Amino acid sequence: MIGLTPDITQASVPQHGVLRLTFADGVTGEVYVLDRLHGPVFERAVTREGFAGVSVDSESGTVCWPGGADLAPDTLYERVRTGVWPGESQAA
Repeated sequence: MIGLTPDITQASVPQHGVLRLTFADGVTGEVYVLDRLHGPVFERAVTREGFAGVSVDSESGTVCWPGGADLAPDTLYERVRTGVWPGESQAA
């Protein structure tokens, strides 16, 4: 991706594992991310209660969970914008 990724300005959880995201440039959409949350830092975030605790970190411009877990905003932006995760050739 060329240029800067717009910050995430809003995030909500319509259902467990799904984030509804709004970016600063107006791009909005839903993305299933539960299968992207790997490792000890995401231990709490993968639970229903933990996942629901998502928030937007205004400094980094991305989503985060209590305990320091976060996801790269550029990856989320690309998925919402195109329907494809970076590095994949088709929507998953």
